[in-house]
Amino acid sequence: MPVYPLKFHIGPFEITGFGLMVMAGFLMAGWSMQRNLQERKLNEQYAWDIVFAAVVGGLIGAKLWYWALYPRWDALFSRSGMVWYGGLAGGSLAVLMNGWRLKIPTRLTADLVAPALAVGYAMGRIGCFLVQDDYGVPTTLPWGLKFPEGLPASTAANLGEWGIDIPPGTAPFEVLAVHPTQLYEVAAMLLVFWILWRLRANRHGMGWLFGIYLVTAGAERFLIEFIRAKDDRILGSLTVAQLASVAVIAIGVALMSRFWRQDDFTGERVEALKLTGRNRHKG
Repeated sequence: MPVYPLKFHIGPFEITGFGLMVMAGFLMAGWSMQRNLQERKLNEQYAWDIVFAAVVGGLIGAKLWYWALYPRWDALFSRSGMVWYGGLAGGSLAVLMNGWRLKIPTRLTADLVAPALAVGYAMGRIGCFLVQDDYGVPTTLPWGLKFPEGLPASTAANLGEWGIDIPPGTAPFEVLAVHPTQLYEVAAMLLVFWILWRLRANRHGMGWLFGIYLVTAGAERFLIEFIRAKDDRILGSLTVAQLASVAVIAIGVALMSRFWRQDDFTGERVEALKLTGRNRHKG
């Protein structure tokens, strides 16, 4: 079944489904952190401090990374030129610096953002589906979808350029049905969010929940890469993202092991953090 991208114009501005879902992702992430802080009797404003820092730091990081790859000053002020790795690095650094400025423990921030990252990623993948990016390899399964206006279109020629096996005799410009891997990831990361949300009031040390996020998110990405339409396979059938996922899973396991037991951030120290949190933004 062919599907087409969601986009429309408001005056001179083009609005895409991806942009809308990124906005929804930040809002959902902020909501989840606010609820978490509310339950802990901490200052709820910190959730939106994190969102603001992530947005500003992410935009700056994405632009600077793009400029490092393609050093043109005009690229810093154009709508294009956004690199995900740069956005992740810039957003993470900004969130950490904001937490340090407010003297909030990094591990507390990490556990707060764990469910938020999962639901935000899920919203982002809905956005990828709406602009028809990041789809999978060809499939004959009944739920396979065709992306005639994808980024790029799921034609035999485009898929063949990525080294993906194409059925013999297929015309180069035939649009093929592919795995809607974006939707697979949406379902998987919503499940991860549900798991993390159920575990948020755990009896382990702070940082353990973030370890759970790293393990589950890393495993999801490692598995989905086997059916993603990509051209960056370097070790046999493994992609760069899969190698990164192995490292992410290893870090997650280390965090889960390190913070399995309650530590000095629990008990009386949590009560102190609650009192501090209620007044941190006042005055």
